[in-house]
Amino acid sequence: MAKTILTALLLTGSLMVAACNTVEGAGRDVQSAGQAVEDAAD
Repeated sequence: MAKTILTALLLTGSLMVAACNTVEGAGRDVQSAGQAVEDAAD
């Protein structure tokens, strides 16, 4: 029982870390695209 709970917690933690990295990367992409549009407008 404890082994199953530990496995579930580790899996959940891993997915959360992966999701954070993905969202952070997407944020950087949007920021760089916005910067390119701003530079083109100048």
